[in-house]
Amino acid sequence: MPAGLIALALGGFGIGLTEFVIMGLLPEVAADFQVSEASAGWFISGYALSVTVGALLVTAAVTRLPRKPVLVGLLVLFILGNFLSAIADSYTAMLVGRIIAALCHGAFFGIGSVVAASLVPARKKAGAIAIMFTGLTAANVLGVPFGTLLGQNFGWRSTFWAITGIGVLALLGIALMVPRGSTEQTKGLRSELGAFKSGQVWLSILVTILGFGGMFGAFTYIAFTLTEVSGFEPGAVPWLLVLFGGGLFVGNFLGGKAADKNLDGSLVIILAGLVLVLGFFALTASSSIATLVSLTLMGGFGFATVPGLQMRVMHFASSAPTLASGANIGAFNLGNALGAWLGGVTISAGLGYTSPIWAGAAITVAALLVMLAAAAAAKRKGIATAKTTPDVERELQGAPVS
Repeated sequence: MPAGLIALALGGFGIGLTEFVIMGLLPEVAADFQVSEASAGWFISGYALSVTVGALLVTAAVTRLPRKPVLVGLLVLFILGNFLSAIADSYTAMLVGRIIAALCHGAFFGIGSVVAASLVPARKKAGAIAIMFTGLTAANVLGVPFGTLLGQNFGWRSTFWAITGIGVLALLGIALMVPRGSTEQTKGLRSELGAFKSGQVWLSILVTILGFGGMFGAFTYIAFTLTEVSGFEPGAVPWLLVLFGGGLFVGNFLGGKAADKNLDGSLVIILAGLVLVLGFFALTASSSIATLVSLTLMGGFGFATVPGLQMRVMHFASSAPTLASGANIGAFNLGNALGAWLGGVTISAGLGYTSPIWAGAAITVAALLVMLAAAAAAKRKGIATAKTTPDVERELQGAPVS
């Protein structure tokens, strides 16, 4: 395994930890800054919105630049944002730190995927990309629970100091281990923008926004649900998040296998399953046993959509998939922001801590309907959803496409 893949995975681990660990620490952060649960939710929504902006604007701005220096610069931005979060003395300062850290997220995963593929022979490219994204799933399985535990025992700022250190290690790893010669610049901006002429690209992005918005509508305020509804002690939250993280890991793996066999069909089934899981969770959240099952299944069905949705966007943007891939990563985070905002609205309206779960189920129903419409339109036009087109393969190899 090329050492550069380990550095890329470590960067993905740090970025994933930054995005998700705040959810387990939200009660502590809200209490420290003396703000409401809904206001604290903007540490999640603001991050997600900034990822959306960064995925498009930052990726577009660096289209012609060599990829290795771009990745190093993105990690510098990541380190700065988490450092500012760790020393923040006000709600506003914390929010600024979160926004700065988020700007690198979409571009890092979009460009990093291409770099990862360039480090290995053609027959191993998909595996190389999977290794990079293993850092993101590991952040949920291991990083988030232990980051939450660290924050609860030594103060939430200690978690952000730890993330800052991880960012420094990832930066050094990429600088030392990723070969410069394997990271040519991407295609021109005009060619990349041309991929957005496809209506199926936009439908896929909309499904991403709504599908992830549904899961995160439920998950954003999960710490409050677990302690106030399910009756768990705050100290149990990190260990409960291990179940959610385990679901993410398994769901991501199985979702990729299913998408390889039947892309649109698997997405329809997974989204329908997520609707059922969220409905079950909302109805049984007062039961500790049922909550354990729901957490695991919510992570599994929620992240099972990720490889299929990313694959679908790249398929329909096959002439220039880099920017479209980054845009879809931004769409995941726009969904995060939508879910977090809507969940905060329901809590502020006095509907209780299960209301975000119901809101998430409603958003996921919308995602399912759009997915059904997109699949039907593709079938009517006789558009196959193969897993990888020749142009995508050549783009991942760093070669020009026709």
